[in-house]
Parts: sequence; structure tokens; C-alpha cells
Amino acid sequence: MLQLNVTRNGYKLLVIDIDGTLVGGNKIISPENRDALVEAYHSGVQVAISTGRSLTSCRKILAQLPLDGGFHVFFDGALVSRPDLTEEVYAQPLPPLLVKEMVEYARREKIDLELFSSTHYFTPRETWSTTAHREFFGIEAVVLSLEGLWERERIIKGGLVTTNPQEEAQAEKFIRRFGGSVYLSRARTPVYPGVVFNNLLAAGVSKGNALKRLAAHLGTPLEAVIAVGDGSNDISLLATAGLAIAMGNAAAELKSIAHHITLDVDQHGLAAAIRRFLL
Repeated sequence: MLQLNVTRNGYKLLVIDIDGTLVGGNKIISPENRDALVEAYHSGVQVAISTGRSLTSCRKILAQLPLDGGFHVFFDGALVSRPDLTEEVYAQPLPPLLVKEMVEYARREKIDLELFSSTHYFTPRETWSTTAHREFFGIEAVVLSLEGLWERERIIKGGLVTTNPQEEAQAEKFIRRFGGSVYLSRARTPVYPGVVFNNLLAAGVSKGNALKRLAAHLGTPLEAVIAVGDGSNDISLLATAGLAIAMGNAAAELKSIAHHITLDVDQHGLAAAIRRFLL
């Protein structure tokens, strides 16, 4: 754990991950977390989520928080926007020709590739993943051939969801094929232990780079930012913020770069961190 040389009074922006940070295995925002966020927001601190989830799947979460339609980071940093898309700060979609190559390779190898635009989730067939996205993330799949989709839609993210060793082997094969062309982010949620959401993004995308864009847009110095997360995809986020907080359930590699380690998500660790450093 790193040493910290910043006083809490200067913090202006709180950036938080969702799964494993704001939301635990019970799929809900606890009253403790919500109340702490409400107090922080009403004290003048701006609050933004930073997540691997798509924008659409975040709307129900954001509807539970009094954040007045501010800016948030979606798709592991590939999109920084208001939830209603009325104002977009930054976007880095996958190049269309790369999407074409990914679709063709997935079809040949019989790999279930999913594609996401800012507003839609595309898949060639119903799978365990489409059910999970519908029931947990609240996003309905558009089932169609992916052929030519790169010409009609701005694709922000590709996805490979693995639930067993066979799917993991297929995903690894896909990742080896495109590893030099995409940024791979692996995300997990306490709701589905053992399931890995492999997010395929444009090279250079990260939560940390997105935070730099967001902070610059808001006119907020990075040293005045608090970031809270739990997964390996939060490493760049915490490394960029002035105060880096890892959840008690965070990966060891994230804890090693944190200034502070709070309680587990199921112990309302986010609320504990907010009350310690902001309230």
C-alpha cells in the first residue's frame, strides 16, 4: 500500500467502479452505499461511475443515484458521456476493419462474439450470456447476423463471455489472434463467480485514460480525484487518481497500488471509504 500526501478537503471528484465496488453479490446498491454517495454529492463532490459495462446496462444503476445526468465512464474507458448521450466527452470505438476481421474469425472458429454500440448489444444467437445480460444487466440482445454490422454501427466493444474451460480455451485462441490489435480487459462480478467477461476494446483504451479526459473536461486536477475499485481493469484508474482506494475484496495487484484498502463490498466498503475521506 502506497503512502498518501493529500488532504481530504481538496477532493472534488469521486469515481467508482460498479461490480464488486458499488454492487455486490446481492445485485443491489446497499442503503449504506447509496446514503454515503448522496451525502458526498450534496456536499459538492461530483460523482462518476467507471465501469466495463455498456451504457445501456448502467441506466438502472444510475437511476438509483441522485447524480443529475452527469458524465460517466462506460465500456472500460472507451466512452465518456452523459447517460442520455446528449453530450459525449470522448469515444474510442473499434476500427471497422478490425471488427470485420473479428467477426469473420469468430464465425470460422465457431466462437460466440458479442458486439456493443453505444446503445445496442448484438449477438448472432441466444446463449447463457444473453440470458445473463437480460436478467442481471437489464439489456436485451439484438439477435442477428453480425455480417456488415461494422458498416452500419459504431462498435465500441467486443465481448467474449466464458463460463467453462472449453469457452476459456476458445477465448484464449481468439485473444492470441487479435492480441496486438485490441486492448483486453477482463471483468468479473460477484453475482456470477467463475464467469469472466472478456472485453475487447480499441488499443489505448483504459479507465485511466478516460479519467484523464473526464477530469480535463470538468476542469478538475487529477490530484483532486478519488477512485475506488476492485478489479484488474481498475489498475489504470487507481494509478491515475490522486487518492486510490481498493476494496477489501480487490485483487492483490490492485491493493498493491492503493493508498487505502477499505472493507469488502458486502460490508459496504465504498460507504466506509466515503465517510473516511469525504464526509
